[in-house]
Amino acid sequence: MMYPLMTLNDETEIVHSDMLDDGEVKVYIEKPDEKYGFRHATCWLPSYRWEDIYQFSERDIEHLEEMIRSMAHLIIEFSQEGGFENASNL
Repeated sequence: MMYPLMTLNDETEIVHSDMLDDGEVKVYIEKPDEKYGFRHATCWLPSYRWEDIYQFSERDIEHLEEMIRSMAHLIIEFSQEGGFENASNL
């Protein structure tokens, strides 16, 4: 299951998975792009291992990782609670 985390002003969407049995959480990022359809990348927490990077620059990934690192504790918590809405009792 994937849960919405946030949508940035440039329409970049960030979602995350439930915590997997091995303790990892998948964070998936995608951004609409007129030329490519969607840019996308996957970051695995807690190791910050990146894969499947498509049309994001190295600088883009650095910026995204900085943002993910600042929220990793929340993402990991939400991944165990069924997403933000369940964790916040909305």
